[in-house]
Amino acid sequence: MLLIPAIDLKDGECVRLRQGIMEGATVFSGDIVAMAEKWVTQGARRLHMVDLNGAFEGKPVNSSAVYQVREAYPELPIQIGGGIRDLKTIEAYLKAGVSYCIIGTQAVHTPEFVAEACKAFPGHIMVGLDAKEGMVAINGWAEVTNHEVTELGKQFENDGVEAIIYTDIGRDGMMKGVNIEATQALAKALSIPIIASGGITNLEDITALSKIEADGVTGAITGRAIYEGTLNFKEGQALSDTLSPFKHQENA
Repeated sequence: MLLIPAIDLKDGECVRLRQGIMEGATVFSGDIVAMAEKWVTQGARRLHMVDLNGAFEGKPVNSSAVYQVREAYPELPIQIGGGIRDLKTIEAYLKAGVSYCIIGTQAVHTPEFVAEACKAFPGHIMVGLDAKEGMVAINGWAEVTNHEVTELGKQFENDGVEAIIYTDIGRDGMMKGVNIEATQALAKALSIPIIASGGITNLEDITALSKIEADGVTGAITGRAIYEGTLNFKEGQALSDTLSPFKHQENA
C-alpha cells in the first residue's frame, strides 16, 4: 500500500484543515517546494496536492505552487485536486507533468464530465468522494448530498476512472483513526483501486489499512499526522511495504 503525503494549498501556503473548515486552517509552511523535498527525502513515491482555494472558487488558484514542485521533482508522480471543473484545466496540469487530476465536486454536479474526462485523458483521472455517514459531500465539504458513496463509485468505475479517493470527512484532520469498515466496504464493492484518506494517525492505522489492501485499498493519504509528528512517514511507508501482500512498484 502506497503511503501518500498530502500538501494542501491555501493562499500559497501548506496548511491542514479540520473537517474541511477553511477558517480553522493550520499553516505548516510557506515554502511548498521545501515541504515536498521533506517527504521525498523520507521516501515518498507519490504526492497528493489539493488547491483548497480552488475547491471553493471552482477554478485553480494555487497551480503555480504545483508547477514549482513538478519542476523540482520531474520524476515524482503528483495527483492534484481542487477547482478542476473543465477539460482545459486537466489538460494544463497534464501538460505540466502532473500524473493524475482528481475531480470532486464537479463529478457530483455534472457526472457526465467524468466520462468525458476519462475518454479525453485515459489513465489520468481520479474521482474524490468525500463522505459523511456514507453520503457524499461537495463544495469543500460544505454541502452533504443525498448520493451514496457506493452508488457513485460504481458509476465512475464504469466511466473508466483510475481510482477513487475516499475521505471520511468526520475523521479528516481529527486524528481519530481511519474508518476501516466504510473504506473496506467501498473497496469490496468496486474493482478499481481505492485510496483511503482521513483520520490516519499512527502506525496502528497503517497496520489496519494494510489488512484490507487485498480488497483493493492500494494507497493511503496522510496529512496532519505527519505534520504534527504522530506518524513518522518513513516508518509508515516501511511498515506498509513489509505488511503488503503485493510487491508494490509506483508507476507515473
